[in-house]
Amino acid sequence: MNESDCIFFQLAKVNQKGSQYWGKQIADLGITAIQGMILSFLYEADGITAVELGTKAVLDSSTMTGIIDRLESSGLIERRANPKDRRSILIYLTPSGTTVAEVVRKRMEAANTAFLSVLDSHEIEALKQLISKIRGIPESSGDK
Repeated sequence: MNESDCIFFQLAKVNQKGSQYWGKQIADLGITAIQGMILSFLYEADGITAVELGTKAVLDSSTMTGIIDRLESSGLIERRANPKDRRSILIYLTPSGTTVAEVVRKRMEAANTAFLSVLDSHEIEALKQLISKIRGIPESSGDK
């Protein structure tokens, strides 16, 4: 099978291109592509647990911990005790984190439009539907 017929290769290349494009859009903010996504998620729902944030970002706990550590050391987020559960912490944007998250969200909207500009509106909608359908495939499907 050549690379143009291998969906896994094609998806990896699209992911790579998208990640690079998004990373360039926010590089001047001193954050990575995934950190930008995390800040955006917190802007939508500030004060959530690290577990909730990891679930939303579809990241495992060790990866999420590293991202939270780096964002906290940059002064963009802070950890606070969860008054409802002493075993967990809540993640909040700091004032500077809120400012950066607002910029991230504006750039995200513009970047999405620009990145998908090679497609018409029907193709964009079809692409979103297809991605959603593929993401719904259980991980155990096709295991041998």
